[in-house]
Amino acid sequence: MKRLFIAATLSIFATAPALAQTCNAVSGDGKPLAGAAKTSFMKKCCEGSAKSAEGKPLAGAAKASYVKKCTGA
Repeated sequence: MKRLFIAATLSIFATAPALAQTCNAVSGDGKPLAGAAKTSFMKKCCEGSAKSAEGKPLAGAAKASYVKKCTGA
């Protein structure tokens, strides 16, 4: 059981940078977002992309860890 949890945790950290690159913080007119707008957008994007290797949505500590790593916080 511990091995499965460790493997899942490591896969989350391995995929976070790749998924974070798919979130482009750009406004409707093509200008990059900044400040609170960018932070809000990145958090929403990362929460939406928080999925396990099997494609199931993450929850709890795994999701929190993924979102933190994805947003760079």
